[in-house]
Amino acid sequence: RHVVSECRLATLASYRCDPQPGRAQLQSCTDESAVDANTFGAMNRSAGLLLYRTSPGDAAAMLEVLLGHMGGPLWVGKDDGAWSIPKGTVEADDTDEWAAAQREFNEEMGQQVPAGPAIDLGVFRQNRAKEIHIWALEGDMDPAPCSSNNFQMEWPPKSGRVQEFPEIDRAAWLDLDVARSKVVVGQRQVLGALGKYLS
Repeated sequence: RHVVSECRLATLASYRCDPQPGRAQLQSCTDESAVDANTFGAMNRSAGLLLYRTSPGDAAAMLEVLLGHMGGPLWVGKDDGAWSIPKGTVEADDTDEWAAAQREFNEEMGQQVPAGPAIDLGVFRQNRAKEIHIWALEGDMDPAPCSSNNFQMEWPPKSGRVQEFPEIDRAAWLDLDVARSKVVVGQRQVLGALGKYLS
């Protein structure tokens, strides 16, 4: 459960792929003009899981990814740029970021991570204040029963009233092209990395 004191808006900013040393990872979507994190102080870090599947019975199988529409009043009525890969904060005592990614997926989707080998896509700069470590896994699940954990925020602003909202208010399978327009801007590079890995 998180307390949000200001708008959780996706920021269009420079970003880069920053894989951890010593691990086999996909080098993806590097922006050489990205500003070093030290310029902005400590970087918030999240871990997440991008579930993907291919539609059956099609010679040119369509790649689909599972995304969640962000909950809360800031995202009501918004669609393009309002969806996210299931992810969450890496806590100070987390020693295994893959385990953290699975935990956050379970909390935001309300379902267990399907069994199977995971692909470590790497660490990406989502915006000036956040980097995200994302894995991909091939699997399937019904998004209809998605039941997310909640966060708290003051709403309406400056009202002194704290309300609870779901982190994710619904989930859906989206083909890769549609997903690129729906996902928050800073996560589009992750979809590109997955497409490159699977091509």
